[in-house]
Amino acid sequence: MTLQEIIDHSKNIVFFGGAGVSTESGIPDFRSTDGLYNQKYDYPPEEILSHTFFVSHTEAFYDFYRDKMLCLTAEPNAAHKKLAELEQKGKLSAVVTQNIDGLHQKAGSKNVFELHGSIHRNYCTQCHKFFDADFIANSVGVPTCDCGGIIKPDVVLYEEGLDDATVTGAVDAISSADCLIVAGTSLNVYPAAGFIRYFRGKYFVLINRDVTPADKYADLVIHDSIGKVLSDTII
Repeated sequence: MTLQEIIDHSKNIVFFGGAGVSTESGIPDFRSTDGLYNQKYDYPPEEILSHTFFVSHTEAFYDFYRDKMLCLTAEPNAAHKKLAELEQKGKLSAVVTQNIDGLHQKAGSKNVFELHGSIHRNYCTQCHKFFDADFIANSVGVPTCDCGGIIKPDVVLYEEGLDDATVTGAVDAISSADCLIVAGTSLNVYPAAGFIRYFRGKYFVLINRDVTPADKYADLVIHDSIGKVLSDTII
């Protein structure tokens, strides 16, 4: 079956996306050959983006975070827009994303489970006051609250667990879907990649530039641009 035929036959689609969904909006993929993990810094990005590093080298964390993670000028691409359209038409019930850029919501998607959090939510570690991404972008050094507490982005760093409510919502959505479209992810990042195991529906579709460990289990595999592939579908 083609992707068009699968979408036509599906009533409850869930989309599971990774970094590849946002690269077409100019946001670098962590693990691609030209992504963040292959660039040179005083510390490796895996170390910088850890809870331990945030606590022990907070200013260095924020130097990297502002420079490489706060992509506030990025706009939704064709994939984000088509997914929002699918939701509006009642075809798609949820988006589960490993991305933290908020582009699905910016495109109009309503039911989005952000497994790794969002750059658009930041909280004081003492009084829990909320701060938006612009506040972080415009701050200098370590951003602090009026109460004196350090502000921390609501993103899941290495050594931190996923949010329980987000996990439950994502698992429920995937397990009740009749079609799961997985795109833009290497399926090498756990625990997030393990979520596809909860799918018990009819159609499992994989769209990714490179081969993934789950290709052999999919009903349809497309190695191409996610934006191009989804743009060609008609709702």
